[in-house]
Amino acid sequence: MKICLNCKNTFSSNVWICSTCGYEPPRLNGIIAHSVKFAHDGGGFKPEYFAKLAKLEDTNFWFRARNDLIIWAFNAYKPNAHSFLEVGCGTGFVLSGIAKAYSDMVLNGSEIFLDGLSYAIERVPTASFMQMDARRIPFLEEFDTIGAFDVLEHIDEDEVVLTQLYKALKPNGVLLLTVPQHPWLWSAADEYACHMRRYKAKELFDKIRRSGFKVLRTSSFVSLLLPAMLLSRFKRHQLNADYDAIAELSLPRILNDLFLFVMRLECWLIRLGLNFPIGGSRLLIAKKVS
Repeated sequence: MKICLNCKNTFSSNVWICSTCGYEPPRLNGIIAHSVKFAHDGGGFKPEYFAKLAKLEDTNFWFRARNDLIIWAFNAYKPNAHSFLEVGCGTGFVLSGIAKAYSDMVLNGSEIFLDGLSYAIERVPTASFMQMDARRIPFLEEFDTIGAFDVLEHIDEDEVVLTQLYKALKPNGVLLLTVPQHPWLWSAADEYACHMRRYKAKELFDKIRRSGFKVLRTSSFVSLLLPAMLLSRFKRHQLNADYDAIAELSLPRILNDLFLFVMRLECWLIRLGLNFPIGGSRLLIAKKVS
């Protein structure tokens, strides 16, 4: 079901025209825009960073290994999903991996920044995209699965977002999340990325449960590489005019391949049932309990 953000009416339709008030969301560059005022300056991220990410993601160890972990989570916890929404899809890198793994799934991507969607549309032409504020999701019990990958930490009102995600999922729907964790890992990289927080595990669990979800599985990742991450963050602890946000991810090929191997080994261990207690990031899989 769709929700009219103008009058709050719920309606079922293939088009975005409210059956009660007649409101139709505008289009920006041909994309349906549910939050026009934030399309170019939504806060919580630097839109110019999308171009750098789009060049990096296809080869970088961290983005590739995270995709492996996300697709495994799909297979393990919602293999029969027919519809998926990625909230904060950025350049569409995760969505492109899901599209390759699930060619028959109905894919949807949302992003508050219009700049990111231009890359996502090119990467995943089979998906439907919208400009949207995750704090006001215009859907009710619409999707089998929703993903938000390294998104929540950018938003001050993260519990509002979790409540909105719960509402947009169908009964027994599954939520897939990744977030950065451990406040003691805070560095200039977090400041540059406009993070509001790095999560403590209990903090995240409590917020998930208060929103109505049941946690199915959780584990840290970037665990085996945590010493390398600590070294990198220590060397680039201060944010200044010379700070290079891409340096941590722009590695010589041999080192990038080694780190990819280590993270894929870590993913294999998680698939076997090992839950890492600490690591640079956390994966959480939760279910909507009706």
